[in-house]
Amino acid sequence: MSWIPRLLLALLIGASRSEAYVGPGAGFALAGSAWTFLVLLIAALSTLVLPLRFALLWWRRRRHQGQARVRRVVVVGLDGFDPQLAQGWMKEGRLPHLAALAAKGTFSPLRTTLPAITPSAWSTFQTGVDASRHNIFDFITRDPRTYQPLLSSAEVVPASRTMPLGKYRIPLRRGRVRGLRKSKPFWKLLGDRGIFSTIVRVPITFPPEKFRGVLLSGMCIPDLRGTQGEFTLFSSAPAEAVPAHGRLARIELVGGRGTAMLEGPAHPLKPGAGPLEAQVEFQVEGEEVVLRLDREAVRLRRGHFSPWVGVRFKAGLGIKVCGICRFYLLATDPLRIYVTPLHLDPEHASLPISHPAAYALYLVKRLGRFATLGLAEDTDALNDGVLDEEGFLAQAYAFHEERESMLFQSLETTREGLVVCVFDGSDRIQHMFYRTLDPAHPANRNREVAAYAQVIPQMYERMDALVGRVQEKIGEDPDTVLLVISDHGFCAFRRGVNLNTWLHINGFLVLKEGKDRSGEWFADVDWSRTRAFALGLTGIYLNRRGRESQGIVAEGEELARLKAELIGRLSGLVDSQTGAVAINQVWDTESYFSGPYTMDAPDLLVGYNAGYRISWSGASGVVGTEIFEDNTRPWSGDHCVDPSLVPGVLFCNRQVQGEAPALIDLPVSILGLLGVEAPSYMQGRDLFAAEEGQK
Repeated sequence: MSWIPRLLLALLIGASRSEAYVGPGAGFALAGSAWTFLVLLIAALSTLVLPLRFALLWWRRRRHQGQARVRRVVVVGLDGFDPQLAQGWMKEGRLPHLAALAAKGTFSPLRTTLPAITPSAWSTFQTGVDASRHNIFDFITRDPRTYQPLLSSAEVVPASRTMPLGKYRIPLRRGRVRGLRKSKPFWKLLGDRGIFSTIVRVPITFPPEKFRGVLLSGMCIPDLRGTQGEFTLFSSAPAEAVPAHGRLARIELVGGRGTAMLEGPAHPLKPGAGPLEAQVEFQVEGEEVVLRLDREAVRLRRGHFSPWVGVRFKAGLGIKVCGICRFYLLATDPLRIYVTPLHLDPEHASLPISHPAAYALYLVKRLGRFATLGLAEDTDALNDGVLDEEGFLAQAYAFHEERESMLFQSLETTREGLVVCVFDGSDRIQHMFYRTLDPAHPANRNREVAAYAQVIPQMYERMDALVGRVQEKIGEDPDTVLLVISDHGFCAFRRGVNLNTWLHINGFLVLKEGKDRSGEWFADVDWSRTRAFALGLTGIYLNRRGRESQGIVAEGEELARLKAELIGRLSGLVDSQTGAVAINQVWDTESYFSGPYTMDAPDLLVGYNAGYRISWSGASGVVGTEIFEDNTRPWSGDHCVDPSLVPGVLFCNRQVQGEAPALIDLPVSILGLLGVEAPSYMQGRDLFAAEEGQK
């Protein structure tokens, strides 16, 4: 391949939108072999300056060694780990390692954030500030110009200028990926003082930021199509319906042989030309299938995942877009195969997924291929009935094992400083199996319950065993502090509340003439008469004059009256069918928060009662006819509720000081343990402050 395609390759970037939890993806930026070459070149140059870097690191660390209370801090994040569930199973003897950790040091509920949503909570863990200071209130926000959803954490900015070259459009500038979370991660503050950190899969670390250490990004890395995770179903069944959250690729079988096309990203050089495609060949051999894709052949057995398989999409001019995926044989007659979302290939990543860029390559060489998608566990495929419970669990635990390997490799290589590794499976498994803890849950209708009754307790046991192995690896080292934390807990999600329908019925949201309902993303809303709308998992926005493009609510007294009316009528809202309170409290963000990004937040944040959450349709801007509806999806547990109902956990091999520790306290506390004074803008307190005089 000549240098011209390589040069073009370094300039290419594209963007697209798709689903996150309830909204768009970050988009897709194209790179390839040129990117890999650049990574290796940077790694080589970095090696040449290592002596100087180590000398500077030694000098900075020496300045702070006398202030440090410990040599190393290890943080194991178990997303969604619930204190009430953990305490109950500790009492039953099912979590011996966590019980021993609690007896030796600390076990406490850990106050989460407002809102109690994963990206907001982990952003607070990183920065030590609330959402009005880091600007992440949800997975999505709204574009005030169009009222349409945008991913809140990152965006891909495409190249602004292109040049025609025959049938191609060649970008003249390289696009970029822009992180939208504000404030500094505390590990950057450590790095500024010469303290090394290894950060693995902490949510909202995409795109990776430069600091003294290594980092593999987590949520919200998109897939190769630019979505937050879009699976493919191969099927030879003539009547197979297109999945709600995936793509369908039809297989034409003749004598047990057939082919189908796997769709990749949009064509980067031909706007409007449709997606790139790769041909997949199938050969049915009894209850097994031999699948050939590009240069690889794999044998699929029913009910088993394949290894990671590489896929290359050819764009022309010698340019290839590389991804990886896994296949799961569902049935052979008719032939049905589930394909994971197309993960970015960590060896040829089309977007920046690690810092330094060579770190992802290093992990591949040490540990093999691994999942890169931010939301890797495919909850959509289970919700859609494409992937069954056994397949979902096999997928979730395969990703968990990859993460374990990364954690223990990090413990081996980072003997001083900070190690943080977050495990997502604990959150996803509870989302999808919480119904099994509640026999009366609507999601149990026509589904097997007894066979999965032990899924969540066994997951807690598995996380307990992980903690035990971490404790064994650390040993009795008095200079290592171990923190096992979660960002929030969990509760049931039995009933959904469509706030947009409530707003419409009560005259706050108005539809166009002749319409009594609206499709996704406010398709038929009359903005010239609408005063309020709900978007995302806990937010209500007001259509404010001067902020929204068609705003009608005047600042001052009119705005204050509208807020007061909505807070008064929604706080304590009762579900007429069950008689239960659905909404505990509604917060005025401008009264609750004081940070510089308060005006970017939803104007009101809704604290649902346990058992309730925004409905699936309500979260995506649908206006229907019913306010309340049963949640019958496998996604049966949640935490996007009143934060007081879903605290996280804090386990530590040391005693913490004071009462009611909070997630926002951890950055200040870890900085203090490693001898770095926390900046004044951080809002937490040092949970280990009393140790200062004891060392």
